Amino acid sequence: MSKPLTYILLLLLMMVWGFNVIAIKLVVDYFDPITITAFRILTAGIVVLIVLTAKNEFRKMTRQQLVYVTIGALTGITGHHYFLSMGLTMTTASNTGLIIALVPLMTSLLAIVFLGDRLTLLRLIGIFLGLIGVSFIVLNGSGELSGISRGDFYIFLCVIAQAVSFISIKKATETMNARLITFWMQIIGSAFLFLISLKMEPQGLESLSTGKPWIWSVFAASAILATGLGHMFYNRAIHDLGAGETAIFINLTPFFSLTGSYLFLNETIVAAQLFGFIFIVSGVILGTGALENRRHYKVQRIQKKESDFS
Repeated sequence: MSKPLTYILLLLLMMVWGFNVIAIKLVVDYFDPITITAFRILTAGIVVLIVLTAKNEFRKMTRQQLVYVTIGALTGITGHHYFLSMGLTMTTASNTGLIIALVPLMTSLLAIVFLGDRLTLLRLIGIFLGLIGVSFIVLNGSGELSGISRGDFYIFLCVIAQAVSFISIKKATETMNARLITFWMQIIGSAFLFLISLKMEPQGLESLSTGKPWIWSVFAASAILATGLGHMFYNRAIHDLGAGETAIFINLTPFFSLTGSYLFLNETIVAAQLFGFIFIVSGVILGTGALENRRHYKVQRIQKKESDFS
């Protein structure tokens, strides 16, 4: 797949993921959150399995692949979606969408620690701006740490879990098909989520019988488009573009989350959230090395043109 097409599809995926925050908010408010999340991820895994079977790409994993995939499943599926679903029952969809925008920044920070990426002054400034941005959102004008809600804290934990999984996915894609990674992560992750739900939500399965057609439609769109096909494509993009460059696109999701929260949930967008959005996006651009990579690319193009004329 060409880079321009990958970029276009990533842009569309960010729109889907931005609106998916609203969809998940509706679903976890209607059903028991962990139980419905386990079934949402399982449904997504079945969708990916259908694609794998159609393309004859289903394979068993080696022991080393299983290690990377299990780490990715426990962090990117079980951890991320557990904290996301629980957090959304305690905070707004708009706050959630903005805090999730920290994922590329956190991914870049972990890449510096575990993958040997270089820490530059611009990246350090970006990390600082990102932290300022999230403080605007979680404090939301209170100015005190006591103003941080448990829901916002859970969403921040879901960000950390997602970033850890991206590092593991990058390692796994060196020897595995991205669609295969997505399938195994979703199956393993949903199994762990279901076990957690049995302990924390004894009546969770019974709550599923109360669903009306409209909420099941929202569930299906979230599971199939955003979680199943969406993560399958995103993992492929990590393989093609790298974890850092692919994660940059996630800073587009808060715009769609804010828009969707205002349009569909009638949530009020306050000045603190807008300031946080500006700081986070600025921090992501600097902290992930996107600006430095663009400068480096321009220098390479100039040098190439000069060498062509010489």
